Formats: sequence, C-alpha cells, structure tokens
Amino acid sequence: MRVISARWQRRAIFVLGGIAVGAAAVALAVLADWAQLAFAGMVAKLRYASLVVTPLGFGLSVFLTNRFFPNSQGSGIPQAIAARQLTDQDARGRLVSIRIAIGKVLLTLLGLFCGASVGREGPTVQIGASIMFGIGRMSPRRQPGLILAGAAAGVAAAFNTPLAGIVFGIEEMSRAFEARTSGLIIGAVIAAGLSSLALVGNYDYFGSSATMLRNGTDWLAVPLCGVAGGLAGGLFSRIVIEMARGLPGTVGRAIKQHPLPVALACGLGVALCGLASGDTVYGTGYAQVKGALESGTALPWDFGLLKLTATAFSAISGIPGGIFSPSLAVGAGLGADVAHLFSDAPIGPIMLLGMVSYFSGVVQAPITAFVIVTEMTDNHAMVVPLMAAALIAHATSGLVCHEGIYHALAKGFLRR
Repeated sequence: MRVISARWQRRAIFVLGGIAVGAAAVALAVLADWAQLAFAGMVAKLRYASLVVTPLGFGLSVFLTNRFFPNSQGSGIPQAIAARQLTDQDARGRLVSIRIAIGKVLLTLLGLFCGASVGREGPTVQIGASIMFGIGRMSPRRQPGLILAGAAAGVAAAFNTPLAGIVFGIEEMSRAFEARTSGLIIGAVIAAGLSSLALVGNYDYFGSSATMLRNGTDWLAVPLCGVAGGLAGGLFSRIVIEMARGLPGTVGRAIKQHPLPVALACGLGVALCGLASGDTVYGTGYAQVKGALESGTALPWDFGLLKLTATAFSAISGIPGGIFSPSLAVGAGLGADVAHLFSDAPIGPIMLLGMVSYFSGVVQAPITAFVIVTEMTDNHAMVVPLMAAALIAHATSGLVCHEGIYHALAKGFLRR
C-alpha cells in the first residue's frame, strides 16, 4: 500500500503541476497581449516615443533583473536545461524557482510593454520548470523529471501544441527519450493542454492553413529557404552566444562591467529598427505573421532583416524575454523575400518554409521546428517540405554556429 501511495502521489504532482503550468501560460499570454496593445497604442499617438520609452524600459528591466531576479534574463530555456544537469537542489533552485517564475512574468511583460522584440514562449518554459520544481520540493521524495515535464508542458500550453511540447522535451531539453518518466511527462503535457483548453478554448496559433507547394518549380523554395534560413539562424545564434560569453579585450570588459548603458544602447537600437520598419518589428511579431498568412500577402521586404536585428539587440541586452515567436517572425519575413523569386507560387507555403528554416537554424532542433510549425498552422500538407527545409537548415546552420543556442548558453549557467 505504501508503494502504491507513493506512486499515486508522484502522478498527482505531475498532473497538478501541469494544470498550474497551463494556467500560468494562459495568464502570461493574455497579459502579454495587453502589454503589446498598450505599447502599440502609445506609438500610434506619439510616433517617436519609442526613442525614450524603449531604452529606459530596457535599462529598468536589466536593473530589476540583476537586483531582484538574477538568472531570469533571456529566454529561460538555457536555465532550465542547466538545472536539469545539476544534481544539487540548492543550485537548481537558483535557476528555477517560484521567485524566478514571478520575476520572469513581470519582466517579460515589461519588455513587451516597452517594445522589445521578445516572445513569451521561452519564458513560459522556465516558468513551467520553476512551477514543477517548486511543487516537487513539497514532496518528501525526490521526483525525477519534474523540470523536463514543466518545460515540455510550458511549450505545449504556450502554443497549444501538445506534440511539439513532447518533442521539445525529448529533442532539446533532454536530448534523449527517458522511458522511466515519459508517461509522467506526457501526463503533465496533457494536464497543461487541458488547462489551456478550459481557459481559452481550442485554437491554432497562426490559424488554419491548407495552402501547399503546387508544382516542381515551387519545390526549389525548399533548399533556398533551408540554406538562407540556416545561415541567418546560425549567424544570429553565433552573435548571441559570443556576446553572452564575453568579447575579448577592453570592449568585452566594458560591456560586462556596464550592463545598464549596454541595455540602454540596445533599447535605442530596437527603437530605431521599429521606426525604420513602420512600427512592425516591436513585440513578438505574431500579429504581422498571422495577418500575412491569413491574407496571403507578403510581408515588407525589409521586415525579416529588421526583425532579426531588433531581436538580436533584445537578446544581447540582458532583459528577460524569449526568441521563439520573434524567430518565427524573422523566418516568415525571410520566406516572403524568397517567394518573390517564384512569381506564380503561393506566398503562404514559402513563408512557412522560411519560418521552419530560420527557427531550425537558430535552435538546431529540426524535429521540434517542423512539428511546431505544422501544429501551429494545422497544415499537414506541408509536412514533407517542412521536414526537408528543417534538415537542410540544421546542416547549414552548423557551418556558422557549431552548437544550438540554448545548450551553448546553458553552459554559462553551469560554470557559475
């Protein structure tokens, strides 16, 4: 009876944790939309307000992060990966905790409120891992797999993509299939998904799309997007990783010793990108991409480049915020540019190829990339070309950056 009780207690922790993660993901999604609408309303009335608000918001966010919520910077996925590899519970608690989860929510919202090119999905992974780890610490027995389950549940609830959550947990978080805890992790993902469904209903993140490549010529977009997305994604990752590790010489020491001026400069860079883009590259990029996919119209030719630049500034500034959604937006802009080479091809499918290619190039997790894009658009007709583009991008990205961004950044947290 004692064995049975312990087993059910373990299952209850994963299920209750999954429900809590799903609720937290929905709350962050709703609040993130409000924050972006507030910023959009401000710049609609005062076009150049971003030149002041965005740098000051970046500076405030970095100050609060370093002072009150250390280890909450960036997307949070590297922290979750590092926490899984640590064995000391106190060391884990410095990377995933309820305190960090609260800070992550508040500071991600602050970033979106001041126009940062960040997403909420990566932060949801660290929030999910923190919630599960916090609940697990209440149990008298050590519960393996909680951080992995929380991270997977976070992805599933953030995008309403349960399969992608499971694949992300296997491919990116653990780099292996763990038979011992697989059932419990799937249970947590199901609980998070049901929690999200109960609160906001069923939906496809980017809407439902049935468009597909029509002929043999259109299929040339697969290698083109794969190579272009892989190179661009690898370059972005290389920049962020090198900045996180620290540049050599006097410049590198100055950047490390003066985080607030760096944050202010990065915020100004984002504001300038926003002005150059006509205020389209602020925030997650979700609205712009969804609108383009639904209408079948191309994004502006410079959208992808400006969104990549704004996201790079946001990522190296040290503010909390993810790169999931912004990366998909960059890829959509890249795909729209490639689509101009195919005059008769539908734009939507090539934008999807750009999204999966750039995302795969950044994170170097091709299976997660094509599963998540397929689930977000409910477009199973594009599964084969998306798979091919993701694999090409993964191989191409490796020529520029030898390691995926999340695992490379996780090493920095393990060395502390």
